[in-house]
This record gives sequence, C-alpha cells and structure tokens, in this order.
Amino acid sequence: MSPTADARGALFADDFSTSPYWQEASPRAAAPAGQPLPGKVDVLVVGSGYTGLHAALVTARAGRSTLVLERDGAGEGCSTRNGGQISTSVKPSYAELCRRHGPDTARAILMEGREALRWIGEFIRQEGIECGFAVCGRFHAAHSPRAFEALRRDAAGQTPGLEVEMEIVPRAEQHREIGTEAYHGGVLLPRHAALDPGRYHAGLLARVAAAGATVVERCPAVAVERQGAGFLVTTPRGRVAARDVVVATNGYTGRLTPWLRRRVIPIGSYMIATEPMPPETMLTVIPRGRVVSDTRKVVYYYRLSPDGRRMLFGGRVSHAETDPRVSAPPLHAEMARLFPQLGRARISHSWMGFVAYTFDTLAHCGIHEGMHYAMGYCGSGVSMASYLGMRTGQKVLGLKEGRTGFDGAAFQTRPFYHGNPWFLGMAVRYYRWRDALS
Repeated sequence: MSPTADARGALFADDFSTSPYWQEASPRAAAPAGQPLPGKVDVLVVGSGYTGLHAALVTARAGRSTLVLERDGAGEGCSTRNGGQISTSVKPSYAELCRRHGPDTARAILMEGREALRWIGEFIRQEGIECGFAVCGRFHAAHSPRAFEALRRDAAGQTPGLEVEMEIVPRAEQHREIGTEAYHGGVLLPRHAALDPGRYHAGLLARVAAAGATVVERCPAVAVERQGAGFLVTTPRGRVAARDVVVATNGYTGRLTPWLRRRVIPIGSYMIATEPMPPETMLTVIPRGRVVSDTRKVVYYYRLSPDGRRMLFGGRVSHAETDPRVSAPPLHAEMARLFPQLGRARISHSWMGFVAYTFDTLAHCGIHEGMHYAMGYCGSGVSMASYLGMRTGQKVLGLKEGRTGFDGAAFQTRPFYHGNPWFLGMAVRYYRWRDALS
C-alpha cells in the first residue's frame, strides 16, 4: 500500500501539525518568564513527567518544600507524547524473572505491575482528573500463526496465583475486535485501560501546584554535587541546595547522571493522528473501542481518539529519526496495509518522543550516590511511571509503603555503552527481518 492518502497525493492535511494530537484538548500554557529559584528546598526533582510530578505530589503534600526542574516545557517529553494505553507494564514473563531474580522477587515484580494498573484508575478517580480514563480492554494481536500459538500456550499455562484475566480470540472471531485480515487471532485483556495523556498530565500538574510545589520550566539541572548531608544543584539561573534529589528523566536522561545514562536506552516512539473520519468507518476498524498492540518485536500500537473520529497509530519505525514529517509516511503505510479503509485518510498530526528501554526490559527504581531515581519503563510507562513516582516520593519521606518488588534488582549496563545507542539500527533491522520471516 502506497503512503499516498488520496488520488492527489496529499498525505498531510491542510492543518497538519507536528505537535501531539493531545494538545488539541490541553494546549500548553506559556511558562512565567524568569521565574526565580529558591535557594534551598527539602526535595528537588529533576524532570516534570509522570514520575517526577507524582514524586513531587507526595513530598509536597507531606509538607516538604519541593522544587521540580524541567529542561524544556513541563511534560514536554513522552508523558504528553505517548498513546495513552495503560497496561501492567511488566514485559518479562514469570519464568524469565525467576531465572534472573528467584521466584519471590519474580512474583513481587509481577504483582507490582497489577497494582500499578489498579492504582492509577483509583488515583484518577480520587483526584477527579478529567482525562477520559476508561477500562476499555486491549486486543493483543498475533502477527503470525506461530505467534498465536504462543499466545494460546501462555494463556493455558499461567502460573497459579498469578493468573491474568484474558480471552483467546481465534482468527475466525477477530472481526468482533478488529477490522483487518492481517492478523491471526489474538488475546483480549479486559482490564487494560486508556486515557488522554495530555489532559492527565495537565491535571497532575495542577494538583502538584495546588500542593505547594514549584515547577520551573526551561531550567535544566546541569550539575549536582554532594554538600554535607544533602546536595547542591547547579542551573543556568543559579544554585539550589536540596536535602533530597529525585532523578525522573527516563528517555531524556543525560550527562547530569552518567551512571543512569549508561543504563537506559533512548528509543524513538512515533505517532500519527488521522484527520476526522466518518464514525461508521471507524466502527469497522476497532468496533469495541479497544486499545490494540501486536506481537511483533518492532511493535505497532494504536487506538481510536477519545471522540472515536480519528485513528491514533504509533510504532517504532526508526531508531534515530526526529523529523515527524519523515516518520509519518511509513506509519501511514502500515496503517493502510492493516486497514485499507483508512488508506485515503490524511495525517493531521505527527509527533515523536523518547521512551527508555533497559537491558533487562524491566523498570528500575532505587538510590544511587544518595539520589533517588525511577525510570526505564520500556514503552509501557503511563501507569508504572506514575506508580513508581509515587513510591519514590514515599521513599524520600522514609515511609515503608515506598518499598517495591523492584528494589534490589541489579540495574544493568553493557561494556562500551555510555548513552548513545549505536547498536539500535542493527537491532531494528534484525527484528524487522524476524517479524517478516514469521
């Protein structure tokens, strides 16, 4: 299928934007110019995504003076650039985790994923954040007959006590979930959810401000050093002394923290939104409004917009491309291959952001050189980033509730890796070849 959207070759809509579609409902307010920095705070958080804001919310509500520093605009990273799909966020299987960490830790990690999914819905309801949160269910599609058999085996062989509610959907019945012939059945996970990530972040930011925390945008932390029992953080606007520091930079982790930078792999995540389409057309695509992912290693994920009029289609189409006009055509071509009925739909928005993978495909949180951190959500961070941010805030307060199943898991790196993922191009080509072969 050609990426051409219509007979005239117009792939992009007249009002095409490289801003995330989510900003339509939650436009960003301009930050106050020259906002002053306090000279001293109890807690300084680096990063204003879900992780950093949840940590700040906990500490500020506990009465700790809290400052959040953001290199760009608040939430300008993947917290407002993701697809809004919510899962349990733990990729390794119980068997894999057992081999690495033993059965007790494996069980604890998997239970944290279940708790993160449950907790985020409860948090949003309790806080009254209007962000379109809905438990809509996920259809995880098999891209090959072999992948479908693997899904069937996994469903039948779940570990006692760790069973996940799911339903196998054979290919003959998949049209009730998805309007394409390209898949070979799949599995329905009814407890997975979705939200509008822009509205969720805006609601979270408002609650952090109401709790008394200060968020300063376009003010990066450029150096951090020990000062007695605390830290001295240098910014372009001056220095701030802090009792505790939380690093919440995920896919944007940089030179400030070289030890963490060696342990997370920034990977581009790309999305497009189509122009509004007739509702009857969209009902032929995802008739029950699920979020959708598939079993390919070079994964695609997609859903309908909250109003049901657009397709929001994302994937890992490149390892280094940052121009949304370049990443949009291959996404559109894949969308049109799966759903020929959308082949003429033009692109209204195309955007990208960086997620952070880890070498063991597991999120990590802990303390290094006295600084708290949580990151490495491997592309499934809406619930886990929020949840581990909250737990990190509790750890800063010294609360036992802050303990997690991830604590103590070794945060791996590799020789010769210093934050530049030179190997990604080869890995993407290899996994794309495997996906095509299967």
